[in-house]
Amino acid sequence: MRLYWSARSPFVRKVSIVAAETGTEARIERVAMAIAQPKVNADVLAANPVGKIPVLLLDDGLALTDSRVICEYLDTLHDGPRLFPEGTERWAALRWQAMGDGLLEQLLLWRNESLRPDGERSQAFMDGYRTRFMEGFDRLEAEAGALAASPFSIGHIAIGCMLGFADFRFADLGWREGRPALADWYSGFAARPSALANPADPDAAQ
Repeated sequence: MRLYWSARSPFVRKVSIVAAETGTEARIERVAMAIAQPKVNADVLAANPVGKIPVLLLDDGLALTDSRVICEYLDTLHDGPRLFPEGTERWAALRWQAMGDGLLEQLLLWRNESLRPDGERSQAFMDGYRTRFMEGFDRLEAEAGALAASPFSIGHIAIGCMLGFADFRFADLGWREGRPALADWYSGFAARPSALANPADPDAAQ
């Protein structure tokens, strides 16, 4: 399998952590791809008409796109505890994944807006992003106990990758302030070997 990859993509990091947790890393060849808005990478576009990474090219030629699809596929390739559980636990895991991915997508939009030239940024958008994130972080603080008590799943990985990206690109956001339970949970996630091997900021790990 070949993974279209970028070291700074938080969604690629999510896939890489799943690969580490499922023991499928050795089966994946990483292919570095340059992705920078508004430019289009022709190789990525050929595999994914949306033009985004990650993309996982299977040995039979099928291209899997979107981290959610790729992660669930990798979870079928091992015999250990499932990151996508069965029964009622599945819906909790998928809900947390949706929350983590949704907040992460908003963080990426916020960052793109912040990089626009002076005079072209929308303060209304910037303020809206901040308001949504503070609400999202407060919700996660309220659910941190449930996160800590539940079996490790794709929901934990999605939320952990989102918080790691917040630390990487929005260090001044101060999301830990007033959220001790979430901060404590994230410390445990960040110490997992799979997270340490796939840092949110690759330069800081060198």
